Amino acid sequence: MALGLSQRIECLSQLGNYLSGFTAKKALDNSALPSYDLLEQTIDRAYILNGWFLPENQLYALESWGSLLTKEKLSDWAKKEQIKESQHPKTVAIVMAGNIPMVGFHDLLSVLISPHKALIKLSSSDAVLVPFLLEVLSCIDAAWKDRYAITEGKLENFDAVIATGSNNTARYFEHYFGKYPNVIRQNRNSVAVITGNETQEQLGLLGEDIFRYFGLGCRNVSKLFIPKGYDTDLIFKAIFPWKHLLEIKKYENNYDYNKAVFLMSQFDFLDNGFCMLKEDESFVSPIASIFYETYDSAEKLTEYLAQNDDKIQCVVGDFAALSTVPFGQAQRPALDDYADGVNTLQFLLKLG
Repeated sequence: MALGLSQRIECLSQLGNYLSGFTAKKALDNSALPSYDLLEQTIDRAYILNGWFLPENQLYALESWGSLLTKEKLSDWAKKEQIKESQHPKTVAIVMAGNIPMVGFHDLLSVLISPHKALIKLSSSDAVLVPFLLEVLSCIDAAWKDRYAITEGKLENFDAVIATGSNNTARYFEHYFGKYPNVIRQNRNSVAVITGNETQEQLGLLGEDIFRYFGLGCRNVSKLFIPKGYDTDLIFKAIFPWKHLLEIKKYENNYDYNKAVFLMSQFDFLDNGFCMLKEDESFVSPIASIFYETYDSAEKLTEYLAQNDDKIQCVVGDFAALSTVPFGQAQRPALDDYADGVNTLQFLLKLG
């Protein structure tokens, strides 16, 4: 039996309740669903398979999705995008990235709430969380099993594709998937604009935007724009609570390596013992470092950011000239915050 839109929203909201109950450490009140112990084991397994997936970061992702998958938010999203049923649902291939936990879940969710079916190609770096959540969804209603499939082999028998990867893999995707309706994403990074009027609390929240998921996500801030003459010690002091990252071996190794590269290259940079700040035009900074540029005109900065829009996922700060994300919220996108500014749901609905 096909799932109608109202049923899909109801089931997805139940998945949200399941996640919220788990992250709030409540008792599971539905014995038909996988136990929270099994989810704990899945988190442990994901960490074993990928050392960047700290359990606390996985919990952060699960809690974030739990807060989004409510009946009210899903219904508002569906209403805004005017989701309609289709007499001829398509199969949409989703090639997921694996840089941060569940990074491909929004693409999957977009397909699941639409009339279409998902054919999922998981990243080997993030191969256990999404299948577990799909199993929960299938336990909520067995009809979901007809709405998705996971493949480990070559993608075949699909009508459209959503693929995310690096700039190099994007060229491969263009070649392989170019004949299909597609959304192909490549590398982007996020930036923060500092005006000099920030409170210490706001600068502290900037640490969340920089260091959550070790800075590996496209919504992580890797580049700062600061006014000329700005005291960078204000930033270093505000983000110092994240110094505990140095206790994590993978982060420590990257800090030591990148510091050595900076020193051997005789770069000028500032160092607070766990993170480096370097003036650089690039939007992509190595782990344990933040690049920055100075500006003297809000108008010129606005123009510069517009010219480089294809490199930027989001802009964090309180900068009146631009649409910005509040400090601390870069990794908390809403359901209608689409990656690369491409409306995934409208792409799907136009398939028929």
